[in-house]
Amino acid sequence: MSRPKKQKTNGQCNGDIELELGDETLNSGAVGFTASQLFIKNPACVAYTYDDIIMMPGHISFGLDDVDISTKLTKKISLKVPFVSSPMDTVTEHKMAISMALQGGIGIIHSNFTVDDQSAEVRKVKRFKNGFITDPICLSPDSTVGDVMALKERHGYSGIPITKSGEMGGKLMGIVSNRDITFVDDCAMKLKEIMTPREKLSVAKQGVELIEANEILKETKKGKLPVVNDEDELVALIARTDLLKNIEFSKASKDAVTKQLLVGAAIGTRPEDRGRAKALVEAGVDVIVVDSSQGDSVYQIRIIQHLKSSHPKLQVIAGNVVTPSQAIHLIQAGADGLRVGMGIGSICTTQEVCAVGRAQASAVYHVAKFARKYGVPILADGGIKSTGHITKALALGASCVMMGSMLAGTDEAPGEYFYQDGVRLKRYRGMGSIEAMSKGSEKRYVWENSSAHSVKVAQGVSGAVQDKGTLLRYIPYLVQGVRHGMQDAGLKSLNQTWDELYTDKLRFEIRSPAAQKEGGVHGLHSYQKRLF
Repeated sequence: MSRPKKQKTNGQCNGDIELELGDETLNSGAVGFTASQLFIKNPACVAYTYDDIIMMPGHISFGLDDVDISTKLTKKISLKVPFVSSPMDTVTEHKMAISMALQGGIGIIHSNFTVDDQSAEVRKVKRFKNGFITDPICLSPDSTVGDVMALKERHGYSGIPITKSGEMGGKLMGIVSNRDITFVDDCAMKLKEIMTPREKLSVAKQGVELIEANEILKETKKGKLPVVNDEDELVALIARTDLLKNIEFSKASKDAVTKQLLVGAAIGTRPEDRGRAKALVEAGVDVIVVDSSQGDSVYQIRIIQHLKSSHPKLQVIAGNVVTPSQAIHLIQAGADGLRVGMGIGSICTTQEVCAVGRAQASAVYHVAKFARKYGVPILADGGIKSTGHITKALALGASCVMMGSMLAGTDEAPGEYFYQDGVRLKRYRGMGSIEAMSKGSEKRYVWENSSAHSVKVAQGVSGAVQDKGTLLRYIPYLVQGVRHGMQDAGLKSLNQTWDELYTDKLRFEIRSPAAQKEGGVHGLHSYQKRLF
């Protein structure tokens, strides 16, 4: 136990002296206050954010590597890392979902796609095999050297497979590498004139194992190895550079039977979303998130009931909610997990526009405490700006945290980088912004089809976030930051954290505005902040 009432120490007298923290000390606030005192016995009727609270340190009797942050996403889905990428069109598509799953979390594909396109994104995740590129950029024999140069400038590579159709899945005709175009001055020259033709290529057959493919690349000394099916159609590409970088992701979130990566997808609550859900299930989706800004509605209850009756094995996360009175209806409808948060995202204006919502720390604590009675995990969605916020969310009862802005500036997020005032940025927008709503996310805020909703009311903004690099470096930093926080609090696992939370052993304090300022960087003329 990390906060024992009694602690033995070696004294200077004969034998050991047993020291004890008495009730007077424990009840005085000298070691902080319980979550019940902060959130339940709350005479000031104040709601708290993550910044308002601070955790008290505990006794450390274990190493950093001993901290276990494995958790539950839903009743039946477990994760090694409690991180979920938000279903936003500037955050999660297949690249983000693949990288999140490889590192122990999960990504939720946004619904600003057509049904076919969203299903295709899910399939890309399910088909992913570490080391294999399953969606390489292709060109046709009639494409030009200029096309290759443009792709090289945009993506940084020039080893491009040439298929008859110019698309993945077409009949393989050849490949163009950097050496084929280095001394070509005519940008209008057709690739069929300079490409390495199919008969001179080394290829692997569909079903090849990564180790075998690596051996072929070693023997042929080639940079790229196309993988083809029996009809000689391109099904994948293996790059030597990727093999050199390839690592074993021991914490990857995978289906126990198929060994495919886990992936989620978002849907709305309108009648047509039932067909979307069916297509996603057929594509292999593992969990569906019913995406509404205010989840306690008859529309969401109906679609949860439909999903659970039509697809009994499917896990369903409902929300968003911020009170037990909302949560109870969704749990009763059959929700396997709950998404908690309303109006607290960095790009969300729901509280400002609609005057409805709740401070996130209070929302997480109260809903998690209630849902725990029914074995329903919750996702703390929004308001996460640092590893400290993640640690606080988990310590207040969240099983996972859902992140948008924290992940939006990474390489794996959709969109291109651009520079502004010398800073490398990526676009990031709320799904309640006019721009996102015009692409389809309006159904997240308007649940039924009605002419009464011809006037759009924005509940989000569009902006930009700074470049954070690749998730391959960023997620390990977040994981390590959470482990440090839990270790400092004397918490060896999330299960221990929740046990101490609900038995009033975990201690917190409320921070004054001055204390919050003191807890950050202060008193410097200038400084540079590097995360890792």
